[in-house]
Amino acid sequence: MKKEFIITIYSENHIGLLTRITIVFTRRKINIDSLTVSESAINGIFKFTIVIHETEAQVKKVVRQLEKQVDVLKAFYHTNEEMVYQEIALYKVPIEPIYESDDIEKIVRRAGARILEITKDYVVIEKTGHKEETQALFEELNKFKVLQFIRSGRVAITRDPIERLSEFLKERDALLNSMD
Repeated sequence: MKKEFIITIYSENHIGLLTRITIVFTRRKINIDSLTVSESAINGIFKFTIVIHETEAQVKKVVRQLEKQVDVLKAFYHTNEEMVYQEIALYKVPIEPIYESDDIEKIVRRAGARILEITKDYVVIEKTGHKEETQALFEELNKFKVLQFIRSGRVAITRDPIERLSEFLKERDALLNSMD
């Protein structure tokens, strides 16, 4: 049965790695729902966070194939329950409805969003949350004709108190040192 999985990949920052990673998904005809890349807590190591809908068996195969990429240090997969995750969304709405009533202000407060910028032409609103929450706010604000909308890719960390990459690197270093 297909369900949502979060794949995390750790690597050094090498040109072309993103292309090679996406090719792994393309060859298996797996659509990437969300992709975020950023520095990790370990200096010089970058973290790819990829969200897909797939069977666990297929996810295991993909992770094994990703780990075969030369520049990939380690890859893991998790369910949503094993992760703490968020997305950020920005909404640009025209200023006129704000002058006419306090409906937008009530919607923003109820959604736990915040206003980032107010100009004579528009207001920029920010909402952090899960995709369903940011989408629901879009639908409410779109009654006022949202001018622009953007949602980031997912950012996620494990609920596990130990960083599994750190454990992997310690084991790898110990193995390398025992070979000397």
